[in-house]
Amino acid sequence: MKKTKIDHYTDKEALDYHSKNKPGKIEINSSKPMTTKRDLALAYSPGVAVPVKAISENPEAAYDYTSKGNLVAVISNGSAILGMGNLGALASKPVMEGKAILFKRFADIDSIDLEIDSKDTNEIINSIKNFSCSFGGINLEDIAAPDCFVIEDKLKEILDIPVFHDDQHGTAIITTAALINALDISGKSIDKIKIVVNGAGASAMACTNLFKNSGVPQKNITMVDRTGVIYRGRENLNQWKSSHAIETKLRTLDEAISGADVFLGLSAKGALSKNMVKKMAKNPIIFACANPDPEITPEEIKEVRDDAIIATGRSDYPNQVNNLIGFPYVFRGALDVRAKTINEEMKVAAADAIAKLTREDVPDEVVAAMGGDRPHYGKDYIIPSTFDPRLISVIPAAVAKAAMETGVSRKGIDDFEVYKEQLKQRLNPSLSIMQGINSYIKKNQKRIVFADGEDKNTLKAAIAFKNSKLGIPILVGKKDKIKEQLKKIGYDDHFGIEIINSTDSEKREKYVNYLFKKMQREQGLLERDCDRLVRNDRVIWTSCMVACGDADGAVTGNTRRFGASLDKIKQVVDPRPGEIMFGLNMVVYKGKTIFIGDTSVHEYPSSDQLADIAISSSRVAKLFGFTPKVAFVSHSTFGQPLTSRTKHIKKAVEILKDRKVDFSFDGDMQPDVALNENYKELYPFSNIVGNANILIMPGQHSAAISYKLMKTLGETKVIGPLLIGLGLPIEIAPLRSSTSELINLASVAAYSADVIDYKKN
Repeated sequence: MKKTKIDHYTDKEALDYHSKNKPGKIEINSSKPMTTKRDLALAYSPGVAVPVKAISENPEAAYDYTSKGNLVAVISNGSAILGMGNLGALASKPVMEGKAILFKRFADIDSIDLEIDSKDTNEIINSIKNFSCSFGGINLEDIAAPDCFVIEDKLKEILDIPVFHDDQHGTAIITTAALINALDISGKSIDKIKIVVNGAGASAMACTNLFKNSGVPQKNITMVDRTGVIYRGRENLNQWKSSHAIETKLRTLDEAISGADVFLGLSAKGALSKNMVKKMAKNPIIFACANPDPEITPEEIKEVRDDAIIATGRSDYPNQVNNLIGFPYVFRGALDVRAKTINEEMKVAAADAIAKLTREDVPDEVVAAMGGDRPHYGKDYIIPSTFDPRLISVIPAAVAKAAMETGVSRKGIDDFEVYKEQLKQRLNPSLSIMQGINSYIKKNQKRIVFADGEDKNTLKAAIAFKNSKLGIPILVGKKDKIKEQLKKIGYDDHFGIEIINSTDSEKREKYVNYLFKKMQREQGLLERDCDRLVRNDRVIWTSCMVACGDADGAVTGNTRRFGASLDKIKQVVDPRPGEIMFGLNMVVYKGKTIFIGDTSVHEYPSSDQLADIAISSSRVAKLFGFTPKVAFVSHSTFGQPLTSRTKHIKKAVEILKDRKVDFSFDGDMQPDVALNENYKELYPFSNIVGNANILIMPGQHSAAISYKLMKTLGETKVIGPLLIGLGLPIEIAPLRSSTSELINLASVAAYSADVIDYKKN
């Protein structure tokens, strides 16, 4: 395997990602208990016979008794994989697994990938027809034209579930939404504009069809392929291209673009020149969507026009045309009303909903998800962000309503406001937390030190941090050892990251002087003692870099115990004035986010310390966009049973009452009481029962055991422990953290360096 570097990673890293732990990216879990003999009897024999009979008598009952109603098949034959072409059905499986993950991540839709090893359209159609009853919808992907048209059209004709070729219709929906808003901003009417579409593949034709269904007259759209303008009378046009042929004397893109209001490119790099852009009408709309390189770059457009509205398929420019804004939510709405198809009216409704959402004022939770930006409707914001949490409620509702109005739904929705609230509950905004942090720090680049530079995972994290443009990493370690590790992970020596260690005599002298001034009074250390610490300990060196302003933040700890790293850091950095120091973990499990403290510093905190930890945890939760709801957890609930171990917890609650804090709290209570809504009836006097999102643990042992059990045995994502209360943004990674965990901590350090005033009391 070649050691080529692809954007943010090497070939080897990509292969490692897809092969480690369980190969692939998806697995199947049971949604029902499967522990007792009774569970097994209900799940399989003999209990399963009951729903079998019910479905045989009424096929619609499959939606009630099986996963059919929330299950989509992602299907390809590998004939047009991404931009790589016909590589075969099996080679398409990694892409289709990825698509299945996106369905789950963004719309809570279960999905299974199915690769059909055939180039025969009839064989593919029959295969899908024969297993289609297992699914609530069919998503076709990466199938070459014109086969994709034939397959989709025939399946729509014979199946009674939604069939959607995302390469076509996903792009069409997002592009149409962008067009609606661009026309609104430029003051142009959809029934009068002149559009040039460069490209005549599946997505170009789908976009053109949806433009027409949205109000653009056919005669006003000129489609151009590799040969030139598609005009009536041109020879050798297939039936799909013929449907877009118009009466015109224009023969080339250069001729067609003159006076055009809109250019839509779904073709190739460099297809549109600056001279062509000059010929376009006033306030031109240019959607250059070829990937990875657009038909013309926004910079090139701006050299010749200052009145253009521009969109591309890339995330590093404003107005990204991204199918992710569409397909998960279109299917969500279609599945929820058990639609028989996804018709043109549903696609138009989705486009209109996306367009209208863009015009709304952006609320705070969306600002957080977008890294602190509050975009405003205008030339640089005509499409919502892919991480806008409002998408899950807005688009499915519009699609479901259109399905009901056009008579293709089997099930109705009585109250759409209730439905929208239910949709919001499917996904937790915490999933966008790191995305928001990363978006923020990309605009405020910080220098972050990775203390364990010779460790393979740390080295990968530093490289990814740099290549993802999250900040400027600095590695602490020996150059020769780092170079050895680089070879193992597939990089050459020219990876562009600063490496530093105690051989830097100028910095060493500065750090020794800093440490000596700090420690000679506190610990009576001599200058030679400080010199030995700086020379021999990378955590000390790293902490001094941050303390002396040579870096903005740091990550350490991956090669040693948390406590050992913390002891070293505390020799260099004091606690933040007025705040307690402790470890706080953010735990995400099945859409619910819980903060747990203290996981790493205080073995058995006092009542006052518990109260302080609660106050600081609430501050951090607010920083991440959550409304704090604090539960002091114990083995008892409201004093039952009352033991010596619960008295100090109850006292912490009383201390908070006296302090009149601005967040909700209660305790003592067992963790299931704090998290499970079923207990609300037993304890109606508490608004925290079943509603908590911050758990203050009675001791470090119980906190650490709890989150590590969840992380190891459950489907739990853990960020942290975040070191709260330290006087500088330095994070300590748990021993043997993964590359992703290290990147998250580095991002948090960079974010904290910018948003927290470490000198404030």
